[in-house]
Amino acid sequence: MADGVRVYVGIGSNVDRERHLGVALDALADWFGALDLSAVYESEAVGSDGAPYLNMIAGFDTQWSVATLSRRFKALEDANGRCRDGTQAGVRTLDLDILTYGTCVGEVDGVKLPRSEILVNAFVLKPLAELAPDESHPVCQQSYRELWQAHDSGQQLWPVGFVWRGRQLSDAVG
Repeated sequence: MADGVRVYVGIGSNVDRERHLGVALDALADWFGALDLSAVYESEAVGSDGAPYLNMIAGFDTQWSVATLSRRFKALEDANGRCRDGTQAGVRTLDLDILTYGTCVGEVDGVKLPRSEILVNAFVLKPLAELAPDESHPVCQQSYRELWQAHDSGQQLWPVGFVWRGRQLSDAVG
């Protein structure tokens, strides 16, 4: 495994959103080099009354274990003010979720893979289908494009203008 394992990570924020997404992308680029990036989407908070989120997906290859990824992501979230004590429901300065780790299925180093939100939340599935349309979900074996075409959660999301390191990731609608 010279090049490592292909990983897709969900990145989200609903506090100082642009800055926190940029911080996450800077860290991922420093750690893993070249990143494949989806457009950035805004969506209403799901499961809380929090402010709207910005969400996107990053894909990269790594030789890091799931445990190392999880530990580093939690440290980055914590360094950016992530509150884990439940007192700030619906508030996420920075949220990094391992969505897939190669074709791993089941619990790996305390992380359930693939992440169930892929099949539930439009703000995860749409950018994943955009980034890796022909790759298959490790459990249901359908492509992310097919899964997105069949998706009907009723969740609204829209692309927002976002530039990172001079690279236009998405344009605002309208």
